[in-house]
Amino acid sequence: MALSFRKLHPVFAAEATGAGELRNLHDPETLEGIRSGMDEFAVLVFRDQPFSDEEQMAFARRFDGELHAKTGARVVKRTRLATEAVSDISNVDEAGQILPPDDRRRLYGLGNRLWHTDASFENPPGRYSMLSARVVPEGGGPDTQFADMRAAYDALPDDTKALIEGLEAHHSIAHSRQTLGFEFSADEQAILEGAVHPLVRVLPGSGRRSLYVASHASRIIGWSLPEGRLLLRELIEHATQPRFVFSHAWRDGDLVIWDNRATMHRARPFADATVRREMRRVTTLDVPRQAAAAGA
Repeated sequence: MALSFRKLHPVFAAEATGAGELRNLHDPETLEGIRSGMDEFAVLVFRDQPFSDEEQMAFARRFDGELHAKTGARVVKRTRLATEAVSDISNVDEAGQILPPDDRRRLYGLGNRLWHTDASFENPPGRYSMLSARVVPEGGGPDTQFADMRAAYDALPDDTKALIEGLEAHHSIAHSRQTLGFEFSADEQAILEGAVHPLVRVLPGSGRRSLYVASHASRIIGWSLPEGRLLLRELIEHATQPRFVFSHAWRDGDLVIWDNRATMHRARPFADATVRREMRRVTTLDVPRQAAAAGA
């Protein structure tokens, strides 16, 4: 069966079929076809994809190269997994028990409900994220929502495009968590320095311009703090209008790949104090693919 894509939203996102089990995918032509699909749709959904953590990492390296391993979560909790390169997007502890409501790990994880883009607080930042559904609550919840930042940029007024061209923003995961009242120690804060990135990015695969803002964006370089944060808030509000947003309803075995340069995403609430949910995420770094593959 040949690789094909079925569009899931008027401006982006598609369900991919015909690739077989990605954990066994080595065919260069099919891998390149998926990359082309990412350039076009920015979010791809693959159904019925069984993965171990090792298989998920191996696929990510074949598909895109070097893996991101400096997660913000490392400052508040030690992963129960074998490597920091696999993010444990779950609500259970080392013993497999659901985290209590006041657990610091759970409170930190609530930041995933903010609109964000993975690893923008690092340099180099994240390119592709690949989220594998291992245990999904009965009924499929909660959804993950994605916003197309390319379409959002295209819809901006010309004077706004001129205003933001060439601007840079500082991104900090400490900032996004602190907006929810999460507190870091001085040592934790020192680890989470953040990174500076352009407010508008040009995507190499398509040549399209994309907004690069999210809850991690803490300020505009060279602007006063209040004015910069107002601009960032206005851009996020613009980009998260319903016409730019796709909601993915999870099933067991789903793998969703998204381009962090072209999208924002957020988790939606669910009864996480009583219902088990386990996901694994691997994110690749936004470095030239040839160099990444050589070092993988």
